[in-house]
Amino acid sequence: MKQGKRSFRHESLQDGKSIQAILKAVSQGLGKGKLTLSDEDDEMLLEPEGLLHLKLTANQEENRHRINLRITWQTEGDVPKKKHLQVSSK
Repeated sequence: MKQGKRSFRHESLQDGKSIQAILKAVSQGLGKGKLTLSDEDDEMLLEPEGLLHLKLTANQEENRHRINLRITWQTEGDVPKKKHLQVSSK
């Protein structure tokens, strides 16, 4: 059964130490296979497992610098199942 689409989004200004603490918590959650994201408005539980896809990009444009970190994975139910193929010449 396919799960419905859910999303969590949080945007705020943070200092370097706060972001370091957030990244450390994400790292620990990935290691434990359980990651809870929450703020005043919403909460989401993620359970990463198996191989994770990592995408890291960075760019500099005049006085604006950016780092994007994306980690994705597929849950077992979303992985396409192998279908049995039968060929006959009857």
